[in-house]
Amino acid sequence: MNVLHIRDLTVRYSVGKKQIRAVEDLNLSVKKGRFVGVVGESGSGKSTLAHTIMRLLPKNAGIIKGKIELFGQDIISMSDDELAKIRWKEFSMVFQRSMNALSPVHKVGVQMSEALTIHDPQMNEEKIRERLESLLSMVNLPVRVLDCYPHQLSGGMMQRVMIALALVNSPKFVILDEATTALDVVTQGQIIEELKILIQKFSLTGMVISHDLGVVAELCDDLAVMYAGRLMEYGNKDEVINKPLHPYTRALVSSLPELSERGGRLYSIPGNLPDLSCEINGCVFANRCQFASDECFKMTPLTVGFENRYVSCLKVGNESCKSCR
Repeated sequence: MNVLHIRDLTVRYSVGKKQIRAVEDLNLSVKKGRFVGVVGESGSGKSTLAHTIMRLLPKNAGIIKGKIELFGQDIISMSDDELAKIRWKEFSMVFQRSMNALSPVHKVGVQMSEALTIHDPQMNEEKIRERLESLLSMVNLPVRVLDCYPHQLSGGMMQRVMIALALVNSPKFVILDEATTALDVVTQGQIIEELKILIQKFSLTGMVISHDLGVVAELCDDLAVMYAGRLMEYGNKDEVINKPLHPYTRALVSSLPELSERGGRLYSIPGNLPDLSCEINGCVFANRCQFASDECFKMTPLTVGFENRYVSCLKVGNESCKSCR
């Protein structure tokens, strides 16, 4: 059963007289009990996708077309009042940059309590305290954190607060947007292990937005690769990482450093993202793809099923282009 089903989603930003194509014709589903990792370079549309699902886009952004169904409900067509009843209760999000996401002038306990009482105004102080202390324990934070201001906490502690805050109303779908970014390696590893436990404990379904394939490999079941607002490849995590079909996916995997080898050169993808304010003919990755042919600059590839995968590439499945795989 699909908990999240996105169909033909197109999102654009208005910047002056320009229209930035942040997400284009994206289709993606998340099955119950599974986590999907969404990876890609900065500017590929990952965070825009997350904020669109949460209906938290800035004023200069608009959903041009498409549907987002979550638990069978059309999120896009909901009124603000209807959305307020389920957002943060049935689905929630852990934001990146936890220092900016928390109010600097309110204690942690006040912020977490407010998140509870908005959806359950009748909850008494004793039950609130019990719930918050239980959540802090789950994310390995001492109770004293409730009486602290965000600036009194370390980066890792603030990130743990954000995770607890996202789970305060026991949602069943959670988006983790760069939840381990800007943390030291040790803290990052600890939080990943804690997230694994929480995913099991709360029977969560969700999405992990990250530029780090290592984080996604640890937390996710499936993997979606985005580039320039489009879905390049989608499938089982292990299959996508170990046998990438799209040239962009292969390039991302190749850019990971091999710790077992010494003295080797780090691979980087040549070129830059295309200008998303311009209409792009053909494949959006063609100008950086070593396998691109003339047709790649003229024809926009459809997303097709191939080897238990969904791939947007003219070459995939083409017997005349075995070198591309």
